Amino acid sequence: MKHHKKGRTLGRDKEQRVALLRSLTKSLVQKEGIVTTITRAKELRPYVEKLITASKANTVASRRRISSQLGTADSTVKKLHDTLAVRYADRAGGYIRITRIGVIGKRAATEAARIEFV
Repeated sequence: MKHHKKGRTLGRDKEQRVALLRSLTKSLVQKEGIVTTITRAKELRPYVEKLITASKANTVASRRRISSQLGTADSTVKKLHDTLAVRYADRAGGYIRITRIGVIGKRAATEAARIEFV
């Protein structure tokens, strides 16, 4: 039963799911827009928005917390604090936009989405 269990498993166990979210986050922050499946985009949005909100504090503790969540991604942590936190300093939330692109793949009919910063 799935009582009190939030989030999608994305067909992976916990370690693979965390690795997937970390890599998607790094790509999104570095490129500021990626194309992925709609399910992955919906799962990625709250993860990244919480990181941006935490990076607005711009303290050593927030840098260490974000670094621990992303693994060893120093350039990503730096861009979150120096670029994105400054860009969204006046914004209370809703930093990410998900746009449906269409169906990719013929068999599974997977729906693609573009996830980018507002």
